[in-house]
Amino acid sequence: MQKAKDGHVDFLVLGSGIAGIRAAIELARHGCVLVLTKGEIFESSTEHAQGGIAVALAEDDEVHLHFDDTLRAGDGLCREEAVRILVEEGPQAIHELIEWGMHFDKNGGKLAFTREGAHSRSRVLHSQGDSTGAGILRALVAKAKKLRGVEIRPHSYAVDLLADSGRIAGVFYLDETTQSLKEIRAGSVLLATGGLGQVYKETTNPPVACGDGVAMAYRAGAYLSDMEFIQFHPTALYIQSAPRFLLSEALRGEGGLLRNIELERFMPRYHEAGELAPRDIVSRAMVMEILRCRSEFNYLDLTGLDAEHVMKRFPKIYSTCLAFNIDITLDLIPVRPAAHYAMGGVATDLEGATTLEGLYAAGEAAATGVHGANRLASNSLLEGLVYGARAARAMVEKHGFSDPLPRQASFASAKHIPNHAPAPRTVIAAAELERAACHIRTILWEKVGIIREGNELSEAIQKLDAIELSSPKTPAQPFYQTRNILEVARVIARSAGERKESRGAHYRSDFPLKDELEPARHSYLSRTKPVSFA
Repeated sequence: MQKAKDGHVDFLVLGSGIAGIRAAIELARHGCVLVLTKGEIFESSTEHAQGGIAVALAEDDEVHLHFDDTLRAGDGLCREEAVRILVEEGPQAIHELIEWGMHFDKNGGKLAFTREGAHSRSRVLHSQGDSTGAGILRALVAKAKKLRGVEIRPHSYAVDLLADSGRIAGVFYLDETTQSLKEIRAGSVLLATGGLGQVYKETTNPPVACGDGVAMAYRAGAYLSDMEFIQFHPTALYIQSAPRFLLSEALRGEGGLLRNIELERFMPRYHEAGELAPRDIVSRAMVMEILRCRSEFNYLDLTGLDAEHVMKRFPKIYSTCLAFNIDITLDLIPVRPAAHYAMGGVATDLEGATTLEGLYAAGEAAATGVHGANRLASNSLLEGLVYGARAARAMVEKHGFSDPLPRQASFASAKHIPNHAPAPRTVIAAAELERAACHIRTILWEKVGIIREGNELSEAIQKLDAIELSSPKTPAQPFYQTRNILEVARVIARSAGERKESRGAHYRSDFPLKDELEPARHSYLSRTKPVSFA
């Protein structure tokens, strides 16, 4: 890895989750690969993914059924070719993982598949019950570490993209061990920085998921797409003193029931699929019941299931809840929705190329169009595998600039964001950054959450625009991270304000229906262009 030490690599990957490590493995045969990751190597959303990975490999399943289910969940906004690539290349990606040492749970010597919300077949693979993401990531990292061309450098926080002669040529990053800014140049750069759940007060995402890659791309001038579509997971453990620990949808797939504070099962009133309805519907139903019953949470009820099976099937969930004095086989579990996944991100084509030459994106940081307006459960890990590999192949082939925006898009004539009355600017000192981040998260949770309304969205935009962060005298991760949270929050609020319909995870009480007069359109915006649709 002499080139990396000299400040230059062939390929630079930002992020050590499933998309980033899969890409690094693909790139290793073609040059020197450096993976920069914030914090520890295994500190990513992949590591925390319990639910599993969806793939059409069961005897009673077909690729076209997985395709149809994904489109249905995406509520008319999925990019069909992107979905086709996902479901068709998915089986090979899983076989590849198994060859590299990944062990999925089996039943009688055969792969064991379970069903989750909005799937028409049992097609979700798991590892050790509820530790699927961790298992996949360890298998990928083990494979990557065997390759001579890959270096994974932890505690390296990417701050901003480096541009040279009109293309992205590297990154400035903070060496967290020395608190110094450094520069690394590369032939091409892949953003695989994961999610942005930490923009919200309530989230299942780990602390590192602050939308860093999306914010960096935005500052560099890349187009973002579909940023208004944030998926809220219906069942996060709700204990005031505890983080919002994810309770996998597979719990409901095994027969778990949702009850309100009055112990009434309510989901059949909202959807014929009950607890296995699409996540956006379940999350809204839970909010409606919380409001109706004047409570803070609902209950997830597993008491009707076989206790031994539950403990064996969900060992991590069982032990975590037990640490909070909740025995999930005997007790009702207090739950409420929390921000979980971003369907939108940096706009890419089908090969991961962004609107900036030399810059690629994959995984949750990218907007490929696979998930549409609402991600189908357990499709995200598969997307990381499939599109991480595709982006890597494109980087090797050096296709250069490939515009992922629809040809009919015309941003020059796009409608401008409504002007708001000037708000007083609030300059935040470095010592108050955590308080500022909490303030931003509260605005998003209260004004740009599961149920949205025009006046509240406008209020959110005004409040966010009134915040100004003062740059620190020395490099400081809290400043860079809060800056990213603020910029991503503004983008989400503006995108939500401009989409005047309800579709998938974006629900507006003042526009409760889908716009049936126009074809479903994706939203786009950049640092210099307001929100437009195409």
